[in-house]
Amino acid sequence: MREWRNARKKLDPLFRKADDHFDRGVSYTRRHWREILVYGTGAGFFLGGVLFLWAGTLQLPDLSTLQEIKTEQSVKLYDRTGEVLLFDLNSDARRTLIPLSAVSPYVQQAVVAIEDPEFYTHKGIKPTAILRAVFTNLIQSELLSGQGGSTITQQVIKLSVLTSDKTITRKLKEWVLAMKLEGAMEKDQILELYLNQAPYGGVIYGVEEASMVFFGKHASDATLLEAAYLAAVLPAPSRLSPYKTDAETGRNQRLEARKNLVLDKMYEHGYITVEQRDEAKAAQIEFLPPRDTSIIAAHFVFYVEEYLEEKYGEEALQRGGWRVITTLDAELQAEAEKIVFKHAMNNVESFNATNMALVGVDPQNGQILTMVGSRNYFDDVIPGAYNVAAASPGRQPGSAFKPFAYAEALRKGYTPETVVFDVRTQFSTACEPTNMTSEGNCYSPGNYDDNFRGPMTLRNALAQSINVPAVKVLYLAGLSDVLRLAKAMGITTLADPARYGLTLVLGGGEVTPLDLTSAYGVFANNGVRYEPSAILRVEDPTGRVIEDNSQPVGSQVLDQHVAEQINDMLSDTVASAPLGLGNFRTFSQDVALKTGTTNDYRDAWIVGYTPNIAVGVWAGNNDNSAMERRTGGLIVAPAWSEFMRFALSKRPVSAFTRSEWPNPNKPVLQGNWSNPGRDGLVHEILYWVDKNNPTGPEPFNPASDPQFEYWDLPVRNVYGAAVGSGSSSGGSNQSEGPLQEIIPPEYFESQNQAPSGTPIIEN
Repeated sequence: MREWRNARKKLDPLFRKADDHFDRGVSYTRRHWREILVYGTGAGFFLGGVLFLWAGTLQLPDLSTLQEIKTEQSVKLYDRTGEVLLFDLNSDARRTLIPLSAVSPYVQQAVVAIEDPEFYTHKGIKPTAILRAVFTNLIQSELLSGQGGSTITQQVIKLSVLTSDKTITRKLKEWVLAMKLEGAMEKDQILELYLNQAPYGGVIYGVEEASMVFFGKHASDATLLEAAYLAAVLPAPSRLSPYKTDAETGRNQRLEARKNLVLDKMYEHGYITVEQRDEAKAAQIEFLPPRDTSIIAAHFVFYVEEYLEEKYGEEALQRGGWRVITTLDAELQAEAEKIVFKHAMNNVESFNATNMALVGVDPQNGQILTMVGSRNYFDDVIPGAYNVAAASPGRQPGSAFKPFAYAEALRKGYTPETVVFDVRTQFSTACEPTNMTSEGNCYSPGNYDDNFRGPMTLRNALAQSINVPAVKVLYLAGLSDVLRLAKAMGITTLADPARYGLTLVLGGGEVTPLDLTSAYGVFANNGVRYEPSAILRVEDPTGRVIEDNSQPVGSQVLDQHVAEQINDMLSDTVASAPLGLGNFRTFSQDVALKTGTTNDYRDAWIVGYTPNIAVGVWAGNNDNSAMERRTGGLIVAPAWSEFMRFALSKRPVSAFTRSEWPNPNKPVLQGNWSNPGRDGLVHEILYWVDKNNPTGPEPFNPASDPQFEYWDLPVRNVYGAAVGSGSSSGGSNQSEGPLQEIIPPEYFESQNQAPSGTPIIEN
C-alpha cells in the first residue's frame, strides 16, 4: 500500500494536467460549437465532392471485354539460372464460356452461399463487410494485404478490370466500379461472368473447365456434392486443390473441411434440406487424375505456388506478372526424376514398394536443389500428385532419426568411443527386468539381423544402426532434449514430447523427407542451420524485387565439434561395413549417410551428405501398406547412390573438417568398459555415470536410476567375469556369463533369437 501511495503522489500532477486540458477542450467546444460544426460540415462536403468527382471520372469498360480475363500478367517460375521456365501459371489458360443456364443450380447456389450470401440483395458492395474487414486488418496490422470483404461483383471487377496492386486507391476504384457494374448488368449476368472467370488453379478458369477437369462432366450435370467441391476450391485454388492430397486418406483434408462448410451454408440459407446436406457429407467422390501439361518439376512448382499463395494471396498469384527465380537445379532435377522413376518401378516387383521420393538441399544456404515428390506426378495409380517429399505430417523415419539422439549425447559429454552394451534388454519399468518380450506394456527391441553384439562404441552402434544401444543413448541424452535439438535442426512435425517414449529413436514419430534432409544438412554444415528455401528472388514486371533470399542468414544450433563427430561416425566406412551397403556408399570423397526402415517395413529411408549437398530418399507405399521384409538399404540405396554420384560430379569436391574434440577425463566415456566396479563385476554405463551429469562424479547409488537394474542385470550376467578382457570395438555375439542363476537359462538361449512380440526395426 505504501508503494501505491508513493506512486499515486508522483502521478497526481499528470492527472491534474490532463484534467485541465480536458476541461479547456470542453469549454472551447461549448463556446465555438457552431464554428466547429460549420467547418466540419464544409470539410466533409468538400472531401465528399472531390471523391464524387473522382468517382465520376472512372469509366466502366465495354461490357463485352469483361469476358476476357487478364492473363498477360501471369506469374512465371524459373530454375535457379533464370533461363529454364518451369511453369507459367497462366499460359495456355483453359476456359470454356457458358451461359448461366448451362450451370447446375447446385453450383450457383453453392457459390453464392459460401462466397456472397447477400449477392441478390446488395448493390455491389457490403459496407458492413468492408468495415469488418478494415477492423480485422487493423488489428492484424494488415490494412492493405488482409481481408477484403469482397462481394462477387467486386471479384468480377478484380478479375477483369483492375490490377492486383494492394493500394487504397485501387480498393476505392473497385468499390465504385462494382456499384456501376450493378447498375449496368443484371445479377444473373454478373454471376455468369464470375463463374466463367473464377480461377481454379494453374491454367484452369471457370466452372465449366474445372468441372471437366475434376469430374469429366459439364457444369450443367454437376451434383450437389460436386457443386460443393467446385465452390470450396475458390478461395485458394492451390492450397485447396483436390490434387493436394495426404497419403493416408488420399484426400485434401482442408478441401474436405471447406466442402462441408459449403454444404452447411447451403442448408443455412435454405438451398438444401438437412437430409441432402448430411447425405452429401457422407458421400465419397473420385476426382479424375491431373492432366499432363508443359511443366517441369511439378511437385516443386506447386510447392512454390502454395508458398506464394499463402504469403501474397491468390489474386497476386494469378495476375501479379511476377518473375520467380527458384532454387531448383534443372539439370539435377531431370536426373533425379529419371532415377526415381526407374528404381520405383523396379521396387514394385522386387520389394512391393510402389512409390519413391527424393530431396536435395544445399546445406550451406538451405536452398532446395531437387524435389521429386513421387515416381511421377501424373501417375493415377498411386496417386502421383501427392507430394511425399514435403507433405505433413510425413512418414516414420525408422533408424534415420538416431543421429539426433547421438548428437545430443555427444553434446552432453559422451564420445564416439563411449561404450554401451548391445544385449537383450527390457526397457519398460512396468515389466520385470527378466521379461525379454514386448508384449503388453513391455518393450524389448531387437536388431535388424536378430543378433546382439555385446559392448559397442557409440561410433559402431550408430554406423551399424544397432537398436538397443540407440535406445540407451536416447535415455542418456534425454527425450525432451533430443526433441528440442531435432526441432532446432529443422524437424517441425515432432511437437508434443508426451506422445513419444524411448521408441522415438527407432523412428516412432513422423517427419517429411524435406525436413529430415534439411536437418541432416546441419550436420554437413558443422552445426549451422539454414531454413529450407525454394525461392531465390521474386520480381514484378518492372524489375522491382518483391522478395530476395539470395543472402540467407544461418544460425548455429549445434556445437561444431558435435557435428564433426557425427560426420566422422556416419562417414566411417569401416565401422559401417557390417551393413553390407558395399559399393553403394563407396565414393572418392567424404560422404556420410544413414539408412532407416520402420517397424512392419512400411518406410525405407536413406539420407546422405557432403558439406555442399544433402540428399534424402524415401520409398514405400502411399497407403502405408508393408513392403517386403528387407533392409532399407537394399530398397533405397541404389537410387540414392546413383543420384549422389551424378550430383557430386556437378559440384566441387569437399571434405568434412575434423578439429580437436573434447576428451573427457573419465575412463568410461573414453571406452574403458571392462574396469571392475566396487563388487568386482563389469557394469553397464549407468553404474559409472549420472545421466543428468555424465562428466561429473560417479553416482553414489546407481540403483536410484529407474533404468539401472534393467540395463545392468543382463550385463552382469553375461560379462560380469570378463574383467580385463573386454573390447570396446563391438561386433561379436555375446556369450554366457557366470551369474546365469540370477535369471532363467532360457534368457541366454534367446539372446540371439527374437522372442514373440519383440519389435525388430531395420537399419
